[in-house]
Amino acid sequence: MARLHRRLRAPQPGWTTSADVVVVGSGIAGLTAALELRTRVPRVLLVTKGALSSGSTVWAQGGIAAALDPTDSPAAHLADTLAAGGGLCDPRAVEILVTEGPARVRELVARGAVFDTDSGGGIALGREGGHHADRIAHAGGDATGAEISRALVAQLEAVRTDPGIEVIENALVLDVLTGAVGPDGRAPACGVTLHVRGAGSRDGVGAALAPAVVLATGGIGQVFRSSTNPPAATGDGIAAALRAGASVGDLEFVQFHPTVLWLGSGAKGQLPLISEAVRGEGAVLLDELGTRFMPAVHPMAELAPRDVVAHAIVRQMAATGSDHVLLDARGLAAARGREFLARRFPTITARLLDAGIDWTEEPVPVAPAQHYHSGGVVTDVDGRSDVPGLYAVGEVACTGVHGANRLASNSLLEGLVFATRAARDIAARLADGQLSQHEPVERPGEPGLVPAAARSRIQAIATAGPGVIRDERGLLGARTHLAAVLDAADEGGVVAEPQLAEWETTNVHQVASALTEAALRRTESRGGHFRSDFPAVDPAWERRVVVRLGDGGDLVVS
Repeated sequence: MARLHRRLRAPQPGWTTSADVVVVGSGIAGLTAALELRTRVPRVLLVTKGALSSGSTVWAQGGIAAALDPTDSPAAHLADTLAAGGGLCDPRAVEILVTEGPARVRELVARGAVFDTDSGGGIALGREGGHHADRIAHAGGDATGAEISRALVAQLEAVRTDPGIEVIENALVLDVLTGAVGPDGRAPACGVTLHVRGAGSRDGVGAALAPAVVLATGGIGQVFRSSTNPPAATGDGIAAALRAGASVGDLEFVQFHPTVLWLGSGAKGQLPLISEAVRGEGAVLLDELGTRFMPAVHPMAELAPRDVVAHAIVRQMAATGSDHVLLDARGLAAARGREFLARRFPTITARLLDAGIDWTEEPVPVAPAQHYHSGGVVTDVDGRSDVPGLYAVGEVACTGVHGANRLASNSLLEGLVFATRAARDIAARLADGQLSQHEPVERPGEPGLVPAAARSRIQAIATAGPGVIRDERGLLGARTHLAAVLDAADEGGVVAEPQLAEWETTNVHQVASALTEAALRRTESRGGHFRSDFPAVDPAWERRVVVRLGDGGDLVVS
């Protein structure tokens, strides 16, 4: 079984600040939580890894799902979400998502977000894979995340001078601080350590103390060799929560987006995705021989759930001996005019032209790449983890709404709904004394660090092991190779100084290790987890795999 360090190696904090709540992350979940908390508690500290506007939300193309049309209903949205989740969704969490979602979207509009409108002036609604109704609101055609981020950042910038809120940019949270173990056997969260880059009074490593910590740190994209996630998505929140003693769940359910622009076998890092909304408008998938293959795979053809489409593409690539398939949108250009694609999908059109592709004239080469993570820090419907005072919202959280596979465009909605609930829960618990400040206590064991030079190797191990298609041999190999990376680091064979790249790489390694253990344990195929040695769904596995870090640093899987 794998063994990991329970804290990062870092200098002692050179400064200390305090707040009622520390929010980590500036995507839709973090910004929403901070704005909701600002009016409810005396002091909020928002920490973000880059600039305030650099959260992963800005990259979201497709839209945000909600039953906004009178002919649609939360019940129908719930049914589609449960179907996509492969039997592992928490029905209570999904019910909250779909019933509270429309109101949260309208609040987003009130905060200044401008969505595309139809001829009657209402919000234009599209359709994506797995949805049986038009319920996807989008902005700027394919720039929904950028518009939502712009609106929320503008709201936060407007209150920058408010003494009740402080924003620290260019800051990586290193570890969640924890106090002494209480009568319930749990050590409460009591703040974070963080490293701030750049000039100013908050340089270097410091400590921010607070009775409540909200993780809104996004996904795990850079755990893999290629992803649609930005470079900053290094699994920091999941790794920090693990080290603090929190349970993480559903880690094995990694969503590989079916249609990511294929730029050659050597491409790595963040790759442009071709939104599912393109297939929602009518584009089709062809193999290298020009044959359309999805109608024979699923009744919804190209609009089947993402895991179905991604696996079908991988199988078709294997059958034709190719490393990509083709997304053909030429029929849209022919039926609606050449300008339609540029008007509906301006961002995608520009990126394709940068790559020398005119998709009105030629099909687009695409292949699956890591896109979204359905697992994360296990929480209840108010964002509470099993570490007192530690909350998680957005992609870093495992609320149960996604189950084995996220329904398209439910992620932005999840961030809105559960960040709002977490903020309100924190405010209420602070007011009645349920949350109070504890003194940090150093966790046992030696701190650890993995050298940045090992990152590409870790990514290759994760891609080959818990990648799109998995088996026992590959996963056991990944476990062995990941352990060897840590052994080499602990033995001092490679110099690793406490700095940003090393801290990030250590987080990538810890998340890859936990993900591999979860994928090994689940001996079936379901949603975003496909085992070629166990290709069928097993009803006995209609349960969650939970991973924790034991007192000795061993990964405990249950």
